[in-house]
Amino acid sequence: MKNIKNFIDGKLVDPISKQYIENIEPATGKVYGNLPDSKKEDVGVAVDAAKAAFSVWSKWPVQKRSDVLMKWADLIDANKAEFIEAESRDNGKPMKLAAHVDIPRASANLRFFATAIIHYASESHKMDDVAINYTLRAPIGVAACISPWNLPLYLFTWKIAPALAAGNTVVAKPSELTPMTAFLLSKLANEAGLPSGTFNIVHGYGHHVGQAMTEHPDVGVVSFTGGTETGKKIASTIAPMFKKYSLELGGKNPNIIFSDADLEDAVKTSVHSSFANQGQICLCGSRIFVQSEVYDQFVEQFVSRVRRLQIGDPEDDATQVGALVSKAHLEKVEGYIQLAKEEGGTILFGGQRPIVAGRCADGYFLTPTVIVDLDPYCRTNTEEIFGPVVTITPFETEEEVLAYANGTPYGLSATVWTDNLKRGHRVAEFLKMGIVWLNCWLVRDLRTPFGGMKQSGVGREGGLEALRFFTEPKNVCVKY
Repeated sequence: MKNIKNFIDGKLVDPISKQYIENIEPATGKVYGNLPDSKKEDVGVAVDAAKAAFSVWSKWPVQKRSDVLMKWADLIDANKAEFIEAESRDNGKPMKLAAHVDIPRASANLRFFATAIIHYASESHKMDDVAINYTLRAPIGVAACISPWNLPLYLFTWKIAPALAAGNTVVAKPSELTPMTAFLLSKLANEAGLPSGTFNIVHGYGHHVGQAMTEHPDVGVVSFTGGTETGKKIASTIAPMFKKYSLELGGKNPNIIFSDADLEDAVKTSVHSSFANQGQICLCGSRIFVQSEVYDQFVEQFVSRVRRLQIGDPEDDATQVGALVSKAHLEKVEGYIQLAKEEGGTILFGGQRPIVAGRCADGYFLTPTVIVDLDPYCRTNTEEIFGPVVTITPFETEEEVLAYANGTPYGLSATVWTDNLKRGHRVAEFLKMGIVWLNCWLVRDLRTPFGGMKQSGVGREGGLEALRFFTEPKNVCVKY
């Protein structure tokens, strides 16, 4: 059994209540450890520690803060085998995916912001011969960072790295479904050189820990990634308190294939963008729109590739599709497949629980599912499913597909496939999305702003946007 503790004021500690939550391995359906069922009191102790540490950490020279974050990144790399195994076991994703994406990106996040803060510059504005204005940026104080279960360490470090680099102290909450790699990271914090109280982790349920973090009067800024409904709850709590907040929420992302696209490349990448991480990525292209001239050809090639995807034990290098994160989530996704049938959809492939032999016989697996014949505006096509389920819909004109693509409450990302770059730029401009990929998917430059429109979120993460978010600007005007 792997038992997790909170990390508060530089120490690994039990929850005050001495109550714990079972940690279940998705691939087997079996309990393999426990994590703290923390409450408001635990959050209070962590915030007090972070508040006390702020006066120390915020005054450290930028280079010194950078050095600590760089060392922390090095420690992740030095212990990468343990992190990879833990991420796969906790989340159900193939170990190969954790090795190539999640864990390398976690250390890259720390390094990116460790170096970015060194080169961060303020603005100045000259007023002819009257005065000059310059902008100072100061850390806010205690930052609450709440991260999701789909890319546990990847997105956890995406939040804590800029917060710490900018000089804030952090109280963080990883998902209660995937707490292990955050716990492993906390065990390296002291070795990296973080002063006690600078970085704290409180494990537990969102309605206990997350709510207490967002409503605490000494927390000055909140960064959250997760579901839209939870985002609404956080916004309603924070708004009357006038705190800064960033919400990276859900998506129902269109993947648009025009008839002049490189069909082979579009099919190959679309299979990946549909089912990577079991479809549990907010950027997955879950709505595929194909121009009618190539619709039948695309569907045939797409389904053929999906049939060949290897479902199995996450520890097997041959596995391409692992387990969904929990039994409850599996049942939610299955509910949407049933809804699709009721809405007139045809299941071309998938929709069943596959038989996975051996230790994974009781795991939370679902065959990648391809659905056609649905109305573009039905619930299946407009509500976030967040699983290995895609719909494919034909279209005739550019105007028609833009209406389909923008016809949901979400606006996170889109992918457009065309050899006509004039069309590509034009469509990208009119898509109401925070991110648009042309002839590619998930090509990420960490310097660029990341986030969505409408119910996909508020604010942007990444690059200088993140450092701006975790600081307060102050204008200083000097008269000549």
